[in-house]
Amino acid sequence: MTDELERRLSAPASPALDVDHLRAMLARRAAEDGLLDVAYGSYDSPLGPLTVFVTPRGLVRLSYPGEPIDEQLDELAARISPRVMAAPERTDDVRHQLDSYFGGTRRDFELPIDWRLMRGFRADVLRATARIPFGSVVSYRDVAAAAGSPNAYRAAGNALGSNPVPIVVPCHRVVHAGGGLGGYTGGLERKQFLLRLEGVLDR
Repeated sequence: MTDELERRLSAPASPALDVDHLRAMLARRAAEDGLLDVAYGSYDSPLGPLTVFVTPRGLVRLSYPGEPIDEQLDELAARISPRVMAAPERTDDVRHQLDSYFGGTRRDFELPIDWRLMRGFRADVLRATARIPFGSVVSYRDVAAAAGSPNAYRAAGNALGSNPVPIVVPCHRVVHAGGGLGGYTGGLERKQFLLRLEGVLDR
């Protein structure tokens, strides 16, 4: 802990005390000392407030409103590291690229993904999904085949339904072979919004 931070924390409370600045300073020092393994911050999107979680390896989770933050923090603490801290500035790259995507100027995300929440066939399905181009859709069977098990399309659907990084790993681009949209972890209206944004559905 820096001398400046110690001085500020021990000083009498003041209306001018910048809590956000202190929090950012603490997060920065924790990262410098190797004590910050998962950083998170919020992002105000057209689909509602999203929560962005990153590690030194990349984006590990992107959650829609309604997903309890405490449950997500518990999962990340158990499966990645208990050293989790609110540090919005560490999520800036993700948030800027989301801005460009929702603004219509970005077709592809250039973000490293931390795949540690995904294993086995589920990870294979989501890695295959990450390769679906902007403005395209494929079927659940196609994704299952790309993951190495063409007949496991129902299991592929389950994997997509538990995608921890929606939008960036574009599970919204997977639909029923017969033309139906299928399900979506963020709700069908959000899936429709994303497909309209990409020109797949009429606006």
